[in-house]
Amino acid sequence: MTPDFGALLPLLIVAGTAIAVMMGVAVRRSHLLSAWIAFLGLAGAFGSLWEVAPSQVTPLLVIDRYALFFMGLILAAGMAFVLFSYGYFEKTAGDRDEVYILMLVATLGSLVLVAASHFVSLFLGLELLSVALYGMIAYHHARPRPLEAGIKYLVLAALSAAFLLFGVALLYAAFGSMQFGDIAAGLAGGLFQRWLVLPGLALIVTGFGFKLAVVPFHLWTPDVYEGAPAPVTAYIATVSKGAMFALLLRYFYRSGAHDLGPVFLVFSIVAIASMVAGNILALLQNNVKRILAYSSIAHLGYLLVAFQAGGDLGPAAVAFYLAAYFVTTMGAFGVVTVVSEGANEADSLEDYRGLFWRRPALAAVFTAMLLSLAGIPVTAGFIGKFYVIAAGAAAAQWALIVILVVTSAIGLYYYLRIVVVMYAPAPEGAAPYPKLAKAGGVALAILTGLLIWFGVYPGPLLNVIRDALT
Repeated sequence: MTPDFGALLPLLIVAGTAIAVMMGVAVRRSHLLSAWIAFLGLAGAFGSLWEVAPSQVTPLLVIDRYALFFMGLILAAGMAFVLFSYGYFEKTAGDRDEVYILMLVATLGSLVLVAASHFVSLFLGLELLSVALYGMIAYHHARPRPLEAGIKYLVLAALSAAFLLFGVALLYAAFGSMQFGDIAAGLAGGLFQRWLVLPGLALIVTGFGFKLAVVPFHLWTPDVYEGAPAPVTAYIATVSKGAMFALLLRYFYRSGAHDLGPVFLVFSIVAIASMVAGNILALLQNNVKRILAYSSIAHLGYLLVAFQAGGDLGPAAVAFYLAAYFVTTMGAFGVVTVVSEGANEADSLEDYRGLFWRRPALAAVFTAMLLSLAGIPVTAGFIGKFYVIAAGAAAAQWALIVILVVTSAIGLYYYLRIVVVMYAPAPEGAAPYPKLAKAGGVALAILTGLLIWFGVYPGPLLNVIRDALT
């Protein structure tokens, strides 16, 4: 690939959109205008992906078909965030425009992460994402729970960045380079100092583990998910984790670190612990956002099974599962968003009692999303889990597959708990649900359509994934 700075067009559009929203706020505050500018900018960046020719842009970024695929997922999730956020923040007092600026900066950082081919660009993208998320989680700061969640994420994210930076320093000391390709050549040659490389990789895995919220680096997840505004929780669960996992896949496969025995063992232990702990801890929760938080930990464990499998099926299974996970998780938290009333979020199980009898369409959408998370047929989640198991079987990862199947059966219980509550009789004198915003309704309809489409006819998406990985 020859250098082509036109390949940076999606990133430039997102950065320009953030500036446009900021300038618009400086001239006149308008929640509707800020949301429209953010949405149109993300849509323009999404449309520009088809005009981008794959290219290595300096040693820092590689805009290949792999990066373009994950950029598409991130930009689509950003558009869904805008649709959900408009109705959600319209119900709250105070300024609303800044959340779109923060989201666009976080999206820009995520785009840099999926295209990173150098530790400098990795760290630049990571900090753009993390610093913006601090503000998004604590929005609005007048409410105690978001502020507490923002502080917790700030402390742990800074800690994870320190681990990651120290690990990068050790690898630089071992190889004299921070470019993924040079590290791959050094590992392939076998002439490296293990006393520098293995501790460096251990610290990098720790940094990735905090961002992905896999066990044992998951302790921040339920508190941050519960405290953050519902649309921000959806963004963290999808865009933040998706960008980090795409980077994990690129770095450990491209560098050859995945083939080292100790690294493979560590990821296997983390996958097992995440699947077991995530599902068991979710059984103990009565808060919907905390249930979905522990569920996300388990799903990252499932993704690690495909990551461990490698070969031809592993990366494709990861990409498809992430696409299905984006649709399903954004839809699940989207329902939480549209039934929340300003400062009072609908996060308790009791808030959903009798939802079917008062809002049957919302109950049907939430049911579809939960069944997809559980891996029930005719949903995208089922196809995603099927490909993960197929990738694991092709690599003879039988222990991981057995644990995946058993823990998935456990997960079905807490998903059905929510479904049963939704279809139970509505309590007498229950407060009415807020009016459904049109933007949120459109987003839920699109996500539900994608959920069924990917579950019934996954061929087109699989073809796109195969093209992206070749």
